Amino acid sequence: MDNSGHRLHEVFFYGLYMDPEILTSKEVTPRNPRIATVKGYKLRIGKLATLLRDENSKASGIIYSLTHDEIDKLYKDSGFLAYVPESLTATTKDNATLSVLCCNLRVPPATGENNPEYLEKLTACMKKYNVPIF
Repeated sequence: MDNSGHRLHEVFFYGLYMDPEILTSKEVTPRNPRIATVKGYKLRIGKLATLLRDENSKASGIIYSLTHDEIDKLYKDSGFLAYVPESLTATTKDNATLSVLCCNLRVPPATGENNPEYLEKLTACMKKYNVPIF
């Protein structure tokens, strides 16, 4: 079994990390992009984005194949330590079902917490990459 740093993992992104230009700027290679949804979650924008459990909702994003080192660059090395990985099931546009890693805030944003500038950037990103908006 290959436990090397080159092994790829499917990672679901729902925030600005959907943008491959941002990933590349952080020395991460976004491989095998697929638009997908996760059921049972809704997108919540506080200071940044997170997914909250909601059995009647679904959230859209992009899956990329990344190494553990690349995932660490995006979260640990960038100071996003409040985000923790969890395993979710995502469905791609062609109805493939995949187990994915997804990093979410352990503590959800406070009621009333928002970031209009982030929301504007995220909406533009979703339009640019044809990800269904909210």
